[in-house]
Amino acid sequence: MMASFKIKLNQMAIVKVGLVQMSCTSDVEANKKKAVEKIKEAAKSGANIICIQELYTSLYFCDVEAYENFKLAEPIPGKTTDELSVLAKSLGVVIIASLFEKRAEGLYHNTTAVLDADGSYLGKYRKMHIPDDPAYYEKFYFTPGDLGYKVFKTKFATIGVLICWDQWYPEAARITSLMGAEMLFYPTAIGWATAQDEATNTEQYNAWQTIQRSHAVANGVPVISVNRVGLEQDGLMKFWGGSFVSNPFGTLLYKASHDQEEVAVIDIDTEKSDSYRTHWPFLRDRRIDSYSPIVKRYIDDEE
Repeated sequence: MMASFKIKLNQMAIVKVGLVQMSCTSDVEANKKKAVEKIKEAAKSGANIICIQELYTSLYFCDVEAYENFKLAEPIPGKTTDELSVLAKSLGVVIIASLFEKRAEGLYHNTTAVLDADGSYLGKYRKMHIPDDPAYYEKFYFTPGDLGYKVFKTKFATIGVLICWDQWYPEAARITSLMGAEMLFYPTAIGWATAQDEATNTEQYNAWQTIQRSHAVANGVPVISVNRVGLEQDGLMKFWGGSFVSNPFGTLLYKASHDQEEVAVIDIDTEKSDSYRTHWPFLRDRRIDSYSPIVKRYIDDEE
Protein backbone atom coordinates (compact mmCIF):
# COMPACT_ATOMS: atom_id res chain seq x y z
CA MET A 1 0.00 0.00 0.00
CA MET A 2 1.19 3.52 -0.79
CA ALA A 3 -1.02 5.39 1.65
CA SER A 4 1.57 6.02 4.31
CA PHE A 5 5.19 5.51 5.08
CA LYS A 6 7.81 6.94 7.35
CA ILE A 7 11.13 8.04 5.93
CA LYS A 8 14.09 7.02 8.07
CA LEU A 9 17.52 8.27 7.15
CA ASN A 10 20.78 7.04 8.59
CA GLN A 11 22.70 9.90 7.06
CA MET A 12 22.06 13.31 5.60
CA ALA A 13 23.72 15.04 2.68
CA ILE A 14 22.60 18.64 2.86
CA VAL A 15 23.12 20.92 -0.13
CA LYS A 16 22.14 24.54 0.31
CA VAL A 17 20.58 25.89 -2.89
CA GLY A 18 20.29 29.61 -3.50
CA LEU A 19 17.58 31.21 -5.64
CA VAL A 20 17.92 34.72 -7.07
CA GLN A 21 14.57 36.18 -8.15
CA MET A 22 15.03 39.72 -9.46
CA SER A 23 13.71 42.37 -11.80
CA CYS A 24 15.69 43.61 -14.79
CA THR A 25 16.07 46.80 -16.80
CA SER A 26 17.44 47.68 -20.22
CA ASP A 27 20.85 48.36 -18.62
CA VAL A 28 22.82 45.13 -19.09
CA GLU A 29 25.72 46.11 -16.85
CA ALA A 30 23.35 47.18 -14.07
CA ASN A 31 21.55 43.84 -14.28
CA LYS A 32 24.82 41.95 -14.11
CA LYS A 33 25.99 44.03 -11.15
CA LYS A 34 22.71 43.43 -9.33
CA ALA A 35 22.98 39.69 -9.95
CA VAL A 36 26.53 39.64 -8.56
CA GLU A 37 25.39 41.37 -5.39
CA LYS A 38 22.52 38.93 -4.95
CA ILE A 39 24.81 35.95 -5.57
CA LYS A 40 27.08 37.32 -2.84
CA GLU A 41 24.05 37.67 -0.57
CA ALA A 42 23.08 34.06 -1.17
CA ALA A 43 26.65 32.89 -0.59
CA LYS A 44 26.82 34.87 2.66
CA SER A 45 23.70 32.98 3.77
CA GLY A 46 25.48 29.70 3.15
CA ALA A 47 24.38 28.75 -0.36
CA ASN A 48 26.41 26.09 -2.16
CA ILE A 49 24.66 26.18 -5.55
CA ILE A 50 23.10 29.44 -6.77
CA CYS A 51 20.69 29.72 -9.70
CA ILE A 52 19.75 32.97 -11.46
CA GLN A 53 16.64 33.42 -13.59
CA GLU A 54 16.48 32.98 -17.37
CA LEU A 55 18.24 35.66 -19.48
CA TYR A 56 19.07 37.69 -16.39
CA THR A 57 21.36 40.22 -18.07
CA SER A 58 18.54 42.00 -19.92
CA LEU A 59 14.85 42.61 -20.16
CA TYR A 60 12.96 39.66 -21.61
CA PHE A 61 13.38 40.85 -25.19
CA CYS A 62 11.41 38.08 -26.93
CA ASP A 63 8.16 40.04 -26.68
CA VAL A 64 9.03 41.51 -30.09
CA GLU A 65 10.87 40.33 -33.18
CA ALA A 66 13.62 42.94 -33.44
CA TYR A 67 16.99 42.39 -35.11
CA GLU A 68 18.58 44.92 -32.77
CA ASN A 69 18.15 42.47 -29.89
CA PHE A 70 20.70 40.07 -31.37
CA LYS A 71 23.33 42.52 -30.12
CA LEU A 72 22.55 41.30 -26.59
CA ALA A 73 24.06 37.88 -27.34
CA GLU A 74 27.58 36.81 -26.42
CA PRO A 75 29.87 33.79 -26.79
CA ILE A 76 29.71 31.09 -24.13
CA PRO A 77 32.21 30.72 -22.62
CA GLY A 78 33.00 34.42 -22.86
CA LYS A 79 33.15 37.66 -20.93
CA THR A 80 30.21 37.01 -18.61
CA THR A 81 31.15 33.43 -17.80
CA ASP A 82 34.73 34.57 -17.17
CA GLU A 83 33.45 37.13 -14.67
CA LEU A 84 31.20 34.57 -13.01
CA SER A 85 34.06 32.08 -12.86
CA VAL A 86 36.09 34.52 -10.79
CA LEU A 87 33.07 35.16 -8.58
CA ALA A 88 32.30 31.46 -8.10
CA LYS A 89 35.89 30.75 -7.09
CA SER A 90 36.07 33.68 -4.68
CA LEU A 91 32.84 32.62 -2.96
CA GLY A 92 33.32 28.86 -3.23
CA VAL A 93 29.90 28.39 -4.82
CA VAL A 94 28.43 26.86 -7.96
CA ILE A 95 26.70 29.40 -10.24
CA ILE A 96 23.99 28.52 -12.77
CA ALA A 97 23.71 31.40 -15.25
CA SER A 98 21.21 31.71 -18.11
CA LEU A 99 22.55 33.75 -21.05
CA PHE A 100 21.83 34.64 -24.69
CA GLU A 101 24.49 32.76 -26.63
CA LYS A 102 25.99 33.84 -29.95
CA ARG A 103 27.42 30.62 -31.37
CA ALA A 104 28.27 31.96 -34.83
CA GLU A 105 27.09 34.63 -37.23
CA GLY A 106 23.34 34.11 -37.55
CA LEU A 107 23.27 31.23 -35.03
CA TYR A 108 22.00 31.90 -31.52
CA HIS A 109 20.84 29.85 -28.54
CA ASN A 110 19.12 30.28 -25.19
CA THR A 111 21.84 28.76 -23.03
CA THR A 112 22.69 28.14 -19.40
CA ALA A 113 26.32 27.92 -18.25
CA VAL A 114 27.49 26.19 -15.08
CA LEU A 115 30.52 27.38 -13.11
CA ASP A 116 31.87 25.11 -10.39
CA ALA A 117 32.94 26.22 -6.93
CA ASP A 118 36.60 26.32 -7.95
CA GLY A 119 35.76 28.65 -10.83
CA SER A 120 36.01 26.02 -13.55
CA TYR A 121 33.60 26.17 -16.47
CA LEU A 122 31.72 22.86 -16.46
CA GLY A 123 29.85 23.41 -19.69
CA LYS A 124 26.49 24.57 -20.97
CA TYR A 125 22.99 23.41 -21.73
CA ARG A 126 21.12 24.81 -24.72
CA LYS A 127 17.36 25.11 -24.37
CA MET A 128 15.69 22.30 -26.28
CA HIS A 129 12.06 23.43 -26.42
CA ILE A 130 11.56 26.85 -28.00
CA PRO A 131 8.15 28.56 -27.70
CA ASP A 132 6.46 30.87 -30.16
CA ASP A 133 3.49 32.51 -28.50
CA PRO A 134 2.23 36.08 -28.20
CA ALA A 135 4.91 38.04 -26.26
CA TYR A 136 7.18 34.97 -26.29
CA TYR A 137 8.58 34.97 -29.83
CA GLU A 138 11.62 32.89 -29.02
CA LYS A 139 11.78 31.02 -32.33
CA PHE A 140 12.81 34.31 -33.96
CA TYR A 141 15.95 34.38 -31.79
CA PHE A 142 16.89 30.89 -30.66
CA THR A 143 17.94 27.77 -32.51
CA PRO A 144 16.79 24.66 -30.59
CA GLY A 145 19.49 23.08 -28.47
CA ASP A 146 21.70 20.45 -30.08
CA LEU A 147 23.77 19.34 -27.10
CA GLY A 148 21.08 17.03 -25.77
CA TYR A 149 20.13 16.92 -22.13
CA LYS A 150 22.97 17.50 -19.70
CA VAL A 151 24.03 16.87 -16.13
CA PHE A 152 26.89 18.65 -14.42
CA LYS A 153 29.02 17.07 -11.71
CA THR A 154 29.63 19.99 -9.38
CA LYS A 155 31.50 20.06 -6.09
CA PHE A 156 28.26 19.70 -4.13
CA ALA A 157 25.94 17.59 -6.29
CA THR A 158 25.27 16.28 -9.77
CA ILE A 159 22.73 18.72 -11.15
CA GLY A 160 20.45 18.80 -14.16
CA VAL A 161 19.63 22.11 -15.83
CA LEU A 162 16.64 22.75 -18.07
CA ILE A 163 15.26 26.12 -19.17
CA CYS A 164 11.76 27.62 -18.90
CA TRP A 165 9.63 26.08 -21.71
CA ASP A 166 11.44 22.78 -21.09
CA GLN A 167 9.57 22.62 -17.81
CA TRP A 168 6.31 21.64 -19.51
CA TYR A 169 7.82 18.45 -20.95
CA PRO A 170 8.05 15.41 -18.67
CA GLU A 171 10.35 13.72 -21.18
CA ALA A 172 13.06 16.33 -20.54
CA ALA A 173 12.88 15.92 -16.77
CA ARG A 174 12.85 12.13 -17.06
CA ILE A 175 15.87 11.90 -19.34
CA THR A 176 17.88 14.35 -17.25
CA SER A 177 17.02 12.43 -14.09
CA LEU A 178 17.95 9.12 -15.71
CA MET A 179 21.34 10.64 -16.52
CA GLY A 180 21.99 10.92 -12.79
CA ALA A 181 20.78 14.39 -11.84
CA GLU A 182 20.33 14.66 -8.09
CA MET A 183 18.22 17.80 -8.51
CA LEU A 184 16.68 19.72 -11.40
CA PHE A 185 17.07 23.48 -11.91
CA TYR A 186 14.78 25.54 -14.14
CA PRO A 187 15.86 29.16 -14.75
CA THR A 188 12.69 30.78 -16.09
CA ALA A 189 11.02 33.90 -17.50
CA ILE A 190 7.24 33.66 -17.41
CA GLY A 191 4.52 36.12 -16.56
CA TRP A 192 0.98 37.39 -16.89
CA ALA A 193 -0.47 39.93 -19.29
CA THR A 194 -1.46 42.78 -16.97
CA ALA A 195 -4.88 43.01 -18.63
CA GLN A 196 -5.63 39.41 -17.70
CA ASP A 197 -8.16 38.54 -14.97
CA GLU A 198 -7.01 37.27 -11.59
CA ALA A 199 -8.72 33.88 -11.90
CA THR A 200 -6.78 33.12 -15.08
CA ASN A 201 -3.58 34.35 -13.45
CA THR A 202 -4.05 31.94 -10.56
CA GLU A 203 -4.89 29.04 -12.85
CA GLN A 204 -1.81 29.64 -15.00
CA TYR A 205 0.57 29.93 -12.06
CA ASN A 206 -0.84 26.80 -10.45
CA ALA A 207 -0.43 24.85 -13.69
CA TRP A 208 3.19 26.06 -14.00
CA GLN A 209 4.03 25.04 -10.47
CA THR A 210 2.11 21.76 -10.60
CA ILE A 211 3.82 20.42 -13.72
CA GLN A 212 7.24 21.00 -12.20
CA ARG A 213 6.30 19.49 -8.85
CA SER A 214 5.07 16.46 -10.78
CA HIS A 215 8.57 16.11 -12.28
CA ALA A 216 9.91 15.98 -8.73
CA VAL A 217 7.47 13.22 -7.79
CA ALA A 218 7.82 11.16 -10.96
CA ASN A 219 11.61 11.22 -10.82
CA GLY A 220 12.23 11.29 -7.08
CA VAL A 221 14.40 14.42 -7.19
CA PRO A 222 14.09 17.98 -5.84
CA VAL A 223 13.09 20.68 -8.33
CA ILE A 224 14.27 24.27 -8.09
CA SER A 225 12.51 26.81 -10.33
CA VAL A 226 13.78 30.40 -10.49
CA ASN A 227 11.66 33.05 -12.23
CA ARG A 228 12.10 36.76 -12.84
CA VAL A 229 9.79 39.38 -11.36
CA GLY A 230 8.59 42.85 -12.26
CA LEU A 231 6.74 44.80 -14.94
CA GLU A 232 8.18 44.79 -18.46
CA GLN A 233 7.01 45.44 -22.03
CA ASP A 234 5.83 48.96 -21.16
CA GLY A 235 3.76 47.60 -18.31
CA LEU A 236 1.92 45.01 -20.42
CA MET A 237 3.67 42.02 -18.82
CA LYS A 238 4.06 41.21 -15.14
CA PHE A 239 6.61 38.48 -14.61
CA TRP A 240 5.05 36.50 -11.84
CA GLY A 241 8.05 35.49 -9.73
CA GLY A 242 6.78 32.72 -7.49
CA SER A 243 10.10 30.89 -7.61
CA PHE A 244 9.98 27.71 -5.57
CA VAL A 245 11.70 24.58 -4.30
CA SER A 246 9.94 21.22 -4.23
CA ASN A 247 11.17 18.12 -2.45
CA PRO A 248 11.05 14.71 -4.24
CA PHE A 249 7.47 14.20 -3.10
CA GLY A 250 6.17 17.50 -4.46
CA THR A 251 6.06 19.30 -1.12
CA LEU A 252 6.96 22.98 -1.31
CA LEU A 253 10.01 23.84 0.76
CA TYR A 254 9.93 27.46 -0.37
CA LYS A 255 7.78 29.76 -2.49
CA ALA A 256 8.67 33.34 -3.35
CA SER A 257 6.27 36.23 -3.70
CA HIS A 258 4.81 37.28 -7.03
CA ASP A 259 6.02 40.88 -6.94
CA GLN A 260 9.22 41.20 -4.90
CA GLU A 261 12.89 40.55 -5.51
CA GLU A 262 14.03 37.76 -3.24
CA VAL A 263 17.14 35.80 -2.38
CA ALA A 264 16.52 32.52 -0.61
CA VAL A 265 18.72 29.67 0.57
CA ILE A 266 17.03 26.32 1.08
CA ASP A 267 18.43 23.07 2.51
CA ILE A 268 18.07 20.00 0.30
CA ASP A 269 18.88 16.56 1.63
CA THR A 270 20.06 14.60 -1.41
CA GLU A 271 19.91 11.32 0.53
CA LYS A 272 16.12 11.51 0.59
CA SER A 273 15.78 10.64 -3.08
CA ASP A 274 16.76 7.03 -2.45
CA SER A 275 14.16 6.70 0.27
CA TYR A 276 11.42 8.20 -1.89
CA ARG A 277 12.44 6.08 -4.87
CA THR A 278 12.46 2.83 -2.88
CA HIS A 279 9.12 3.49 -1.15
CA TRP A 280 7.44 4.61 -4.38
CA PRO A 281 9.52 2.73 -6.95
CA PHE A 282 8.48 4.40 -10.19
CA LEU A 283 11.88 3.88 -11.79
CA ARG A 284 11.86 0.18 -10.94
CA ASP A 285 8.48 -0.35 -12.56
CA ARG A 286 9.03 1.54 -15.79
CA ARG A 287 8.06 -0.55 -18.84
CA ILE A 288 10.79 0.70 -21.15
CA ASP A 289 9.90 -2.02 -23.66
CA SER A 290 6.52 -0.35 -24.24
CA TYR A 291 7.54 3.29 -24.75
CA SER A 292 8.66 3.35 -28.39
CA PRO A 293 5.47 5.14 -29.59
CA ILE A 294 6.54 8.23 -27.63
CA VAL A 295 8.99 9.18 -30.38
CA LYS A 296 6.09 9.82 -32.77
CA ARG A 297 4.59 13.30 -33.13
CA TYR A 298 1.11 11.80 -32.73
CA ILE A 299 -0.07 8.20 -32.60
CA ASP A 300 -2.33 7.75 -35.59
CA ASP A 301 -2.39 5.91 -38.92
CA GLU A 302 -0.18 8.44 -40.68
CA GLU A 303 3.47 7.60 -41.19
